[in-house]
Amino acid sequence: MAGIGVKLNKIYNKNTLTTNIIGMGYSTMITIAPMILVIAAIMAMQVLLDVSKVGYAQRELFACTVLYIFIFSLLSAAPFNSVLSRYMSDIIYEEKYEDVLPCFYVGIMLNLGVSCVVGIVFCVREYLTGEVPAWFVFAGYCGYVALVLVFYQMLYLSICKDYKKISFFFLLGMAVSVALAVIFAIVFGCDKTYSMLVALDIGFFLIASLEFAVIRNYFKKNSGEYKRVLSYFRIYWKLVMTNFLYTLGLYIHNFVFWTTDLRMVVADTFVCVTSYDLATCLAMFTNLSSSVIFISRVEMHFHARYKAYSEAVIGGRKMDIELAKKRMFRQLSEELMNLVRIQFIISVILFFVYVVWYEVLVDYWIFGGICEKRTRSMEYLKTSLRGESTLAAGMTGDCIRRGVYMLVPGFLLLVQKGSWRYLLALLIAEFVICLTLVIIRHWNYGVMMQLAIGGVSGIIYAILYGSCSYLMDCAGKRDLILKIMVVIFVIANVIINVFIVKHTVKCLRGSYYEKENK
Repeated sequence: MAGIGVKLNKIYNKNTLTTNIIGMGYSTMITIAPMILVIAAIMAMQVLLDVSKVGYAQRELFACTVLYIFIFSLLSAAPFNSVLSRYMSDIIYEEKYEDVLPCFYVGIMLNLGVSCVVGIVFCVREYLTGEVPAWFVFAGYCGYVALVLVFYQMLYLSICKDYKKISFFFLLGMAVSVALAVIFAIVFGCDKTYSMLVALDIGFFLIASLEFAVIRNYFKKNSGEYKRVLSYFRIYWKLVMTNFLYTLGLYIHNFVFWTTDLRMVVADTFVCVTSYDLATCLAMFTNLSSSVIFISRVEMHFHARYKAYSEAVIGGRKMDIELAKKRMFRQLSEELMNLVRIQFIISVILFFVYVVWYEVLVDYWIFGGICEKRTRSMEYLKTSLRGESTLAAGMTGDCIRRGVYMLVPGFLLLVQKGSWRYLLALLIAEFVICLTLVIIRHWNYGVMMQLAIGGVSGIIYAILYGSCSYLMDCAGKRDLILKIMVVIFVIANVIINVFIVKHTVKCLRGSYYEKENK
């Protein structure tokens, strides 16, 4: 990632809203864009090909195949890449750029050699034990090999510092994958999951080919120092085990769960625990934004401290070296603490998003479509003289229940820590929930529609809270503005809760008769 800080400093130095957005977009593009593009491509293929109509066993086989090729391509490439990175660091420092290609070719041979052997053993077991069709097994194997090449070659593209090109390669490769999947399945009538897998293979091989072309174009001289590269594996053999164990640590918790009674075995070969794997995936997504921010800040701030320390070591006094070292570690500690704070804020926001979604879904089961003209939810209330008062009491009790469990924690945190932000977050969540309930109680379109509406409401909440936080941070007198916002949302919540009760009773009253249209 070296060199990103220079570009980011040029963007952020202008200190405007537009440049801040551009800076975050640039940071996102160079850090997590490839992953987002791959996920988006797979989701697009599933939607366009309507994979939900495919048999459950076939869908799980495809999902497990994609999961395995991603995990084990990383694991098989990890042991060698750390040593090769060490070798490249040395030759770049020595400015012996002609030694890059020998390192590149040795790395390809080692990665492909080990990965292919491991992949063949698994594929043979998949074919013989799981009785998976040979063509599907071969497609999965090709995807595994292609990803090994993609991950390995990205190591060398970082030297070129052309991060936009890396993201463009993934964009092009995934666009080709989506197009080919549709063509294979719809035009040629191939199996949908097989079409998706083959299309992904072609997309990954396209990315690997483009990466190879850039590397060969950037490094044209070859010194032929292959023995020196191999000698590094003897000298730095500890890096092989360290990097492998580090990568294994990213997935070992999944493997542990795969051994429990919760596991699901697909085709007598693949093992997974869908609930836990999905939970870890969602947890990973919560880290993306904080990772982008952390990398950006490290490149802009820590890199300068590290550079100052390196310069002090080369030609400075002992006192200067110690001072530069203290400043460097102090900066790193600050960035790590900022990372913790950012991740905490993101987790809290996502929790409130879930609360919004949960409230919308629960309301559907209790009061679903209660304001709808022809709903059956009110029929029992129409048989009693106390129907209106009963409904009003029920709506009031629901508002009080929601207000208590939403706002009491905010007030407790306010008293204990003196922070108004938590209270504001809860008030905004309460307002978004109430506003959503006013709308969805006029509809009764089923659980899936309520889930979708709840998800949209959660996103609206995140945007609204983020906008309020940004305005407070940009404006002066932050505490005063924060308290004013709290008062505004308290009044807004009181008004909308009163409106909910009166409007629901009005809908009940209006459902007794049909209005004539003249």
